Amino acid sequence: MTDELAVRGIECFAHHGVFPDERRDGQRFVVDLVLGLDTGPAARSDDLHDTVDYGSLTMAVKAAVESDPVDLVETVAQRIADVCLSEGRVEWVRVTLHKPEAPITATFSDVALTIERKRGRR
Repeated sequence: MTDELAVRGIECFAHHGVFPDERRDGQRFVVDLVLGLDTGPAARSDDLHDTVDYGSLTMAVKAAVESDPVDLVETVAQRIADVCLSEGRVEWVRVTLHKPEAPITATFSDVALTIERKRGRR
C-alpha cells in the first residue's frame, strides 16, 4: 500500500535560468512535493524513525534547489526528485517546480513543471 505525504510551497531563491540576468540576479522558486510511502509502520509505532522526516527532507530539497546554477527547470526538478528518492522510505515522488518570475513578456501568474519519478527509474 502506498500513501501520499505532501509538502507544498517550499520557498527557495536560486540563480537558475538561460538568461544572464537570471544567473546574475536570481529569482524565487517554489516547490511542491508529493511523496509516495507506506505510513502504516509509523501510524502503528508513533515513531518518527518509521516514516519520512519531512522537516529534514524539506531542508535538503531547499539546499538542492539553491545549489549550483543550471539552465533548465527540468534539471532542477530532477535534482529535487533524486533528493527525495534518496530517502529510503519514499517509493515515488511527484515534484512541481514553480518559477513565478520567469522572464516572459506576456502577463502570467506562474510557470510550473511537474515530474513523477519512481525508485529505480528516471
